[in-house]
Amino acid sequence: MTTKFESNRIIINQTEINNFINNFNSQGTLFGDGKRNKIKLFELEGKTINIKSFKIPHLINKIAYKYFRKTKARRSYEYATVLLEKGIGTPQPIAYFENYDSVGLKESYYVSEHLVTELTFRELVTNPEYPEHEIILRQFTRFCFNMHEKGIEFLDHSPGNTLIKKSSEGQYQFFLVDLNRMNFHQQMTFEQRMKNLNRLTPQKSMIAVMSNEYSQFYTEKTEAEIFDKMWQETFEFQEKFARKKRLKKKLKFWK
Repeated sequence: MTTKFESNRIIINQTEINNFINNFNSQGTLFGDGKRNKIKLFELEGKTINIKSFKIPHLINKIAYKYFRKTKARRSYEYATVLLEKGIGTPQPIAYFENYDSVGLKESYYVSEHLVTELTFRELVTNPEYPEHEIILRQFTRFCFNMHEKGIEFLDHSPGNTLIKKSSEGQYQFFLVDLNRMNFHQQMTFEQRMKNLNRLTPQKSMIAVMSNEYSQFYTEKTEAEIFDKMWQETFEFQEKFARKKRLKKKLKFWK
């Protein structure tokens, strides 16, 4: 059995983190439902840290993660570091941990500081009456535009993966989580930008506000062109998602 532990903070207490990981199943406070990947909170050096335990991969991926691909834990750690270097918000990365057996990857963990925020983007989707809804939505759109300008394509850009924190009256900060799937470009095309926003909301009224705000900064296309493309990408994603859901329901029925 071999392990790999890497941290970007010299002062971090590696022994204590190893202890948290070794006792992950019996200690810590569960955060979220833990259905797929499990997240637990621990206290370290007067701060709350967040340790994400990734689901143990199947045989092919066990081998792939050992010899050919970076693990989700390592990618989360490295991508968080890149985001902060580029001025994009994400909880402070602390470390990642990988555990291998003779076959391949057995367990992996990503450690970051735990960030307490008021809401996620999902609340804007489910509650159109949320206080300062349009203000937050417009500031979030500017955040996305800035991310795109820096060539960051966040592949898991879904409603629950942006944490939102109010910093002052009428001003909000945005933090990306669930970072293991990203692409980095020198420049993003219009199509890449619009597709990257297609999972956020099925609500046409929100798309209208977002396209209006995006058009204030992306001057290569008109507001109408931005709206049409953003809505087309959103509609196609929602249709694909619905088809997949119906297929799963049918397969479950016939089992």
